[in-house]
Order: sequence, then structure tokens, then C-alpha cells
Amino acid sequence: MSDKRMSRWYFGGLASCGAACCTHPLDLIKVHLQTQQKGKMGMVSMAMQVVKNDGALALYNGLSASLCRQMSYSLTRFAIYETVRDMLSSSNQGPMPFYQKVLLGAFGGFTGGFIGTPADMVNVRSEKHLVNTHSSLAFYDSYSIVTVRLKLFSGATMASSRGALVTVGQLACYDQAKQLVLSSGFMGDNILTHFLSSFIAGGCATFLCQPLDVMKTRLMNSKGEYSGVIHCLRVTAKEGPMAFYKGLVPAGIRLIPHTVLTFIFLEQLKNNFGIVIIS
Repeated sequence: MSDKRMSRWYFGGLASCGAACCTHPLDLIKVHLQTQQKGKMGMVSMAMQVVKNDGALALYNGLSASLCRQMSYSLTRFAIYETVRDMLSSSNQGPMPFYQKVLLGAFGGFTGGFIGTPADMVNVRSEKHLVNTHSSLAFYDSYSIVTVRLKLFSGATMASSRGALVTVGQLACYDQAKQLVLSSGFMGDNILTHFLSSFIAGGCATFLCQPLDVMKTRLMNSKGEYSGVIHCLRVTAKEGPMAFYKGLVPAGIRLIPHTVLTFIFLEQLKNNFGIVIIS
């Protein structure tokens, strides 16, 4: 008899919070690069400008909002994906087909993206220093300017769509990559396998979601200059095709390490504190 451990539903949120603490400065620089209207500042020069203007601690502006986002957005998508995947895998006595992983990841990511939209919007505004560095005050500020529509859910469509794509890239591709690596017989279920699989997944997620990520950030950071998703699409398109990939390098530099750290933390949580299944 061998013991197998399954992830608990909240492990994804905890692992994402741990990764966010490590990669938050990169996420902040990415937001600054994506929202600059003029100029072509690079990642290093943007980081130097932030430190010069506001100090080194400004690189952690909005950390509390980022953690709040992970405990809403990431916790939801991981809980949905892993719970349903484990149920289907146990009933089928084998891994799910890749297309089912993609569909499940899209559903989980879309749901998580919608639920996490308020925290995501506050996170973007806090990082851009448009409000302040405390998520509780930023939430209050967003709530206080509610008019006809709910400002806390500004950009929910874009955030949900982006959530679906990044979850497909991260969770579905991680599962598939890990399955392929293990089936090759060259590597066992260890931290090196987790690193390689999550690195591949991070690359897939970056390329899938970057155009939507740029538009989502602009919509959430908007002060009324965009009337909707289509208008934002047109304005961004006028800047050229590469405008949709503004901040691609820092996005990859941020998202790939974030994905790697998330899954390494998740696997360690599962191996040490997961639900024991005796088979």
C-alpha cells in the first residue's frame, strides 16, 4: 500500500501569496510600463525612477492589495480546478485529457477573475500610486466613488477573460507538462520536475495573456478616458501592434518566477500537509 497526498482547497491561495511576496516589485514595474502613455522607458530605468521618486519601499506599494487579490482570485481558481480535477481523476482512474484540463482551467480562471476583480483593481491603483499603499483605504476610496455602476468591478470582463487564459497557461499546462515529464521516465516526482514543469507553464501563460493583460491594466487604471473594452482596444491598436505587448519582458520575468514559486510552494504544502489517500 502506498500513501498519496491530495492538495487542500486553500493551498493554491497560500502558495500564490508566498510567490507574490517574492515577485511583487516586478509586478509593480510591469504595471508602470504598461500604463505609460508616452515614452519608451525600459524595466531598469522605470525601477530606478520609482526608487528615485518615492524610495526603495515604493517597490512594495500595494503589497497588501496584492495578497488580498491572491486570496480571492488565485484561491478561487485553484480551488475549482484542483477539486474538480481530483474528483474526475479518481473516478476515471487516470489523468484527465488535456482538452478537459483546458476547459476546466478556463472556467476556474474566469470565475476567479470575476471574484478577484475588486482586489485586482485596488492592486493596480495602489501599485501605480494613484490611491495609496493600503488596500483597506484603497477599497474605501473605490467604494466611495460609486455612481451608477460598481467601480469595484470596473474591468471585470477583461479581468475574467485574462484569468481564464492565465489559468489555462499555468494550471492546465503545468499538469500536462508534469505528466509528460514523469511519463518519460527520466525524472521522478521531485522539486526539479516541479521547477521544469512550472517554468514551461509560466512561459505559456505569459504569451497567452499579455495582450489582455495590457488592456485590463489600462481599463482598471482608467480615469474615464476609455468608454469600454472596444474603445480601449481601438486606442491601444492606434499605438501599433507592439502596444499589446508592452512590458512583455518584465511580464515574463515576473510571471514565470511567480508561477515557478507558486507550484513549488504548492507541491511542498501538498507533500507535507495534504490529505492522505491510502491506495
